[in-house]
Amino acid sequence: MSAAPHTLLPASRREPAGRKSQQRVKEILEAGREVFSEKGYTRATTAEIAQRLGISEATVFSYFRGKRELCARVIGDWYDESIEAIESGLPRGGTVRQQFDFIVRMHLQLMLESGTGICELVLSEGRTRHHDLSEALMEMQRRYTAPLMRVLARGQECGQIRNDMPLRLLRSLVFGPMEHVLWDATLANRRTDIDATAEQLADVLWSALQPPNLELAALAQFSQDVGEAMQRLARERAPRKTDRPIAYD
Repeated sequence: MSAAPHTLLPASRREPAGRKSQQRVKEILEAGREVFSEKGYTRATTAEIAQRLGISEATVFSYFRGKRELCARVIGDWYDESIEAIESGLPRGGTVRQQFDFIVRMHLQLMLESGTGICELVLSEGRTRHHDLSEALMEMQRRYTAPLMRVLARGQECGQIRNDMPLRLLRSLVFGPMEHVLWDATLANRRTDIDATAEQLADVLWSALQPPNLELAALAQFSQDVGEAMQRLARERAPRKTDRPIAYD
């Protein structure tokens, strides 16, 4: 299911009507992503964004009310693209574990494949509540985590994931450690082996998600199955009442 872009963000100062204006907005957003990713929100300026495009700062302000709105649109674009990537790539016929592994890997990949700058921007500014776009961004975060919530719910239904905790806490159990991994990579500003990290992290998280008595339940079920099989075998081998002893001359 594709994500509808920008359905939650408020309208900019001037909605682009013509093709030329739409292209200009696209260029401003692309340059904005570069500058915000490189310098973070605090050190980034709309003047530098305009300079990279060879336009005046006033042109930027003709489309966006200010730096905060432009940054929110950059983050909103990232969420739209990421939601689309997860929704379209999720293995529909896969097991709960396969879908879970995919989401973990995609989350790390989406955050880190473009460098740690966009990762830090989304982790920090995407959670700020000091502007009028925070509610829209929080709704995008809920849409972003929705695929994981569906996988967790499916796992609870089939008994592979513990059901003694609400889904919202299980979601935090998954995203919390992943965020720590991302912050570690961001603060150290180093390249991360996404495949290896995702595999290790998914193993640890999956163990935490499984019911605490899963092994005991599986052992009890195995014992019950063996007992029933032995009883059936004994019944099949037991002599029937109609059977008569063989007479020998």
